[in-house]
Amino acid sequence: MATAAAKNQFNALDLCHQQIQHYLAELATLLTELRAGEDSAQLRRRAGLIEAFFSGTARQHHTEEEKKVFPAVLASDNAELVRAVSTLQQDHLWIELNWSEIAPMLRALAQSEDWVDPAELQHAIDVFVTLYSDHIALEESLIYPEAKQRFAEELAGRARRLSA
Repeated sequence: MATAAAKNQFNALDLCHQQIQHYLAELATLLTELRAGEDSAQLRRRAGLIEAFFSGTARQHHTEEEKKVFPAVLASDNAELVRAVSTLQQDHLWIELNWSEIAPMLRALAQSEDWVDPAELQHAIDVFVTLYSDHIALEESLIYPEAKQRFAEELAGRARRLSA
């Protein structure tokens, strides 16, 4: 039962990673269309949706990780895990900084403003996609499995104490 509860705790985080990857792909598609000269209501609508997702849901996801995932792993005596979490925390700052360059450009596109430089947007999105992809890979390969195991152990310990 504890293992199922631990898996349920992380379902929303795992789902958000899938959504992030979807929106990263949408960013790349949007940029390709923009560079091809497309300017449509659909492109503007998608720019707004992408901006809203990364400005809202993705930021909340980082907050959840900082509160619910990282602390238990940081308490580990495993130096590799602690370094990995420190890297992920730094990534959150870099992602936010990079996003602060991209978000106004996407809002401008969504509102049909014409000041966005496609080359500047291309560079910012390339950095953002690479950073986010590497970030998710580290979380899913090392940190999430460890955090899930720690959470399951904690729940199992509680269950044993309650049954005693």
